[in-house]
Amino acid sequence: MRLLITDGRAEDGRWVEVTGLGRGVDETGRLAEPAIERTLEALQMFGAEMDSSGVDVRAAIATSATRDAENRADFLGRAESALGVRPEVISGEREGRLAYAGATSDLDPETVAVVSDIGGGSTEFVDRCRVTSIDIGSVRLTDRILGERPPPSEMLSRAREHVAELLAVVEMPAGGEVVGVAGTWTSLAGIDLGLERYDRDLVHHHRLTPARLRGLLTRLAGLTVEETAAIPSLDPARAPVILAGAVVAEAVMTATGTGSVLVSERDTLDGLAAELLALP
Repeated sequence: MRLLITDGRAEDGRWVEVTGLGRGVDETGRLAEPAIERTLEALQMFGAEMDSSGVDVRAAIATSATRDAENRADFLGRAESALGVRPEVISGEREGRLAYAGATSDLDPETVAVVSDIGGGSTEFVDRCRVTSIDIGSVRLTDRILGERPPPSEMLSRAREHVAELLAVVEMPAGGEVVGVAGTWTSLAGIDLGLERYDRDLVHHHRLTPARLRGLLTRLAGLTVEETAAIPSLDPARAPVILAGAVVAEAVMTATGTGSVLVSERDTLDGLAAELLALP
């Protein structure tokens, strides 16, 4: 769960709370009540922050986990009470367009070939012409295959093969920058930088190469969830799913044939904020 408060000139703040809302949805088709409760606590905090900051234009979006959940209507009603605005359940295409707008807001769009948005339940590939949304992400891959940590080698191989098969249908534009957005990419960048604590400014526009990513994946594959949670720059709540995120990231690099991914802290929130700021 993430919150951005901005007037278009400066940011009053960004908040991130990892609540695991999507865990188990792939198997059960429902949002689990404990995850809903954690999420509502975060959203109540977000609502209070917006109240205290005097926010008068609000919007919220819900992505893959809520799209796929049969009990989404109940969750959205409770979320509206917490936030003061009902979340809009958006398609993978709209999610990708918002990520592209945010990621390219401080780049020359002509230099960007594709934006890769790795979420919990889906991964989007976005260029100037199209959006491709694939139903695999860090949470979904963890639930499907990578439930054991550290995973046996055959389990890790199966996860890699599964993601590669799903991404094989994606048409990639030739040349240009590949930009990675959202929590998997930014968390991997923070680990790669060896940060003692997460620093958004240092992570923004850090480059990850295939060799460095393979090294990170090998390192993460050898750790328990508890050992992963002890990595200084990583939000401990991401520890159960960051290995799966790294597997998806590796597949993205292979599919795009890129020599590096430019990690961006600007993403869907920035794209949505730009839309709201443009309203009359």
